[in-house]
Amino acid sequence: MPLPKAELHLHIEGTLEPELAFELAARNGVELPYADTDALREAYRFEDLQSFLNLYYELMAVLRTERDFADLADAYLARAAAQGVRHAEIFFDPQAHLARGVDMGTVIEGLWRALGRSEERHGVSTRLIMCFLRDESAESALATLDAARPYLDRITGVGLDSAEVGHPPVKFREVYEAAAALGLRRVAHAGEEGPPAYITEALDVLGIERVDHGLRCVEDPALVDRLVRERIPLTLCPLSNVRLRTVDTLADHPLPAMLDAGLLCTVNSDDPAYFGGYAGDNFDAVQRTLGLTEDRLRALARNSFLAAFLEDDETRRERYLAEVEAYEFP
Repeated sequence: MPLPKAELHLHIEGTLEPELAFELAARNGVELPYADTDALREAYRFEDLQSFLNLYYELMAVLRTERDFADLADAYLARAAAQGVRHAEIFFDPQAHLARGVDMGTVIEGLWRALGRSEERHGVSTRLIMCFLRDESAESALATLDAARPYLDRITGVGLDSAEVGHPPVKFREVYEAAAALGLRRVAHAGEEGPPAYITEALDVLGIERVDHGLRCVEDPALVDRLVRERIPLTLCPLSNVRLRTVDTLADHPLPAMLDAGLLCTVNSDDPAYFGGYAGDNFDAVQRTLGLTEDRLRALARNSFLAAFLEDDETRRERYLAEVEAYEFP
């Protein structure tokens, strides 16, 4: 039985395994430019964030119907549950689908087919977070929020993802203000490839409550002090950082130093089909490579539930935290 944990940084489109990609391509009459699953898996070798994004968006072509999105989410939830995930806050990228002629309802209704029965089928509670693509315009983000209005009962929060460099958080001030007015929670990718200043700007201008990645905060001691003081969670993704060359090797990852500094770190999988592992795989990797103790692993699991958007269900949060405390490592 794996350590119970919450996953707070997970792009559902990034859970598209090669086998499912080919299955959906056949179902929808989409021709993929790869001979087979092995050839596609070979393409999952990236030089940087942009090289990953190019393939990530290319493969989205196989996602066409509600059934496709339901199958994608259900496959993720089954894998996550097997690795100890008890609660998942799932990102999705509607602009990437709208641009292909797939409407908002198809995406959300499809995802909800899986999320709505996730507790019953997998024992995993869920939240849905709609991300804006930062390399698209601010106007496009506002239009996307508007298109999502009929579905806000199913959306917990908004996020900001895709290519970070050259797209500062301030670009999205207006849409985040609108999201806040609608009662949506706010997170954003910041400090992955972008500078520490992007983290500060996301906090001050966008009012984010969690920092997705936030790895480069360690370059700014004053920012680290602030994140510790304000208990702002960081949703780190170690295997992703290695695959995208944000850190050279997992042994170079600053996670132990970040924990030493008192930062509220969590460990997540980001785009697990592309980056070599799901939530439990990331926990196993940091334990093995960084020599994390059982106390540290338990603290990471505890942090994940403390950082989760469960304010509407504190009884559930307490139950999950109790599971973490009661867990006996093999």
